[in-house]
Amino acid sequence: MDFSTLLNDVHSIALKAGDAIMAVYARDFSIEEKEDKSPLTEADQAAHEVIVAGLNALPEGIPVLSEEDAEGFEGADANGRYWLVDPLDGTKEFIKRNGEFTVNIALIENGKPVLGVVVAPALEVSYLAAQGVGAFKVDAKGERTPIRVAGKPAEGTTWRVVGSRSHPSPDLAEWLEKLGSHDMVPMGSSLKLCLIAEGKADVYPRLGPTCLWDTGAAQAVVEQAGGRVETLEGEALSYATAAEKLNPYFVVWGER
Repeated sequence: MDFSTLLNDVHSIALKAGDAIMAVYARDFSIEEKEDKSPLTEADQAAHEVIVAGLNALPEGIPVLSEEDAEGFEGADANGRYWLVDPLDGTKEFIKRNGEFTVNIALIENGKPVLGVVVAPALEVSYLAAQGVGAFKVDAKGERTPIRVAGKPAEGTTWRVVGSRSHPSPDLAEWLEKLGSHDMVPMGSSLKLCLIAEGKADVYPRLGPTCLWDTGAAQAVVEQAGGRVETLEGEALSYATAAEKLNPYFVVWGER
C-alpha cells in the first residue's frame, strides 16, 4: 500500500468535510442531544456523509467505523484494517465558535494507527502522518512542514501541559502534583495531541472518558513525530477491539 498517495487522498477528503462543516458554522444551526448527552449538530452529519462517500470511493475498499454510524460497522477487513473516523471532534468547541474543532480520519492496521489526518477547518491547519512517510503540519497555503516532538524537558524546567477546555478531570490535579512544576495550555479536540506532535507542549494527560475515534488520527501524528500515547500502565493505546469504543485513561508524551 502506497501510504504517501493514500495520505494525500485522505487529506483531500478531510478538507472537503471541513468545507461542509464550515458551511454550517457560517450560519445558525440546530443542536440535538445524543443518548450519552453529548451534543450533535448538522455539521457532524454533513461531514460524516462526505467522509464515508470519499473513503468508500477509494480503491482499497477498507471498511469504515465512524462515530456517526458506529452500529453499522461490521469489523476490520481480512488484513485487520479499518478506517476510524470522527467527522467533527470538539462539537462543544464548534458550538462555542472558538475554532478548536477537527476532522479526524485514521487508518487502523492490526490495532495500530498507521495513518492519520487531522484537519482544523476554522484554523486552516492540518496535521498529517503515515508510517514510513513522517508527520507534517500543513498551513492555509497548502505548504507542508515536517514536525517533531520537543523531547523530555530538561531537569528543573517547567512542563508545558496541554489540557481540555471542555472536560476537566478531578483526577488530573493529583497527577499534575506528581509531575512537578508546570504550565497549563488549554485546547479543544484532537488538537491537544497535535500540539505535542509539533513540539508546542510536552505532555497531555487524559484522565477522563474518550472514544477510539477521538484519538486514532492524532495518535498516528504523535507517533510519527517521535512521541508516544500510552495507558497509565505504560501500554500503547490500542484499537484492536473496535467493539470496545471507550479508551482507557492515557497520557501523550512528547518523547519516545
